Amino acid sequence: MKGKSTVHSGVKQYLCSVCGRGFSRSSGLSEHKRSHTGEKLWKCGDCGKGFSYPCELETHQRRHTGERPFTCSVCGKGFINSFNLLTHQRIHTGPFRCSHCGTGFRRSSELTVHQRTHTGERPFTCS
Repeated sequence: MKGKSTVHSGVKQYLCSVCGRGFSRSSGLSEHKRSHTGEKLWKCGDCGKGFSYPCELETHQRRHTGERPFTCSVCGKGFINSFNLLTHQRIHTGPFRCSHCGTGFRRSSELTVHQRTHTGERPFTCS
């Protein structure tokens, strides 16, 4: 073995000339550069939408297939990506609880809006 791998040593010798972000592999830098150029190499076969990264295409394709592999352990609702699941899970743990159904919210304003689904209140009218 000639030398320690930069991947495992934490050395990031490949630097982006636009933002300065470092990468341990040249391929990582090449892939990252697309975030600045807007280049979209991966296309959806169903709708033709382009993506800069293959993982973005994979997540997008779930919109066409209906696959929802990220499931809430509390209520069983499924999501196309982990971020949406994490955002959803806050309704089960939020500090502001609905007195009608027990749903939790992170912000009191979200609870206020939600409670209108129970009360039927419609405070805003169209002129």
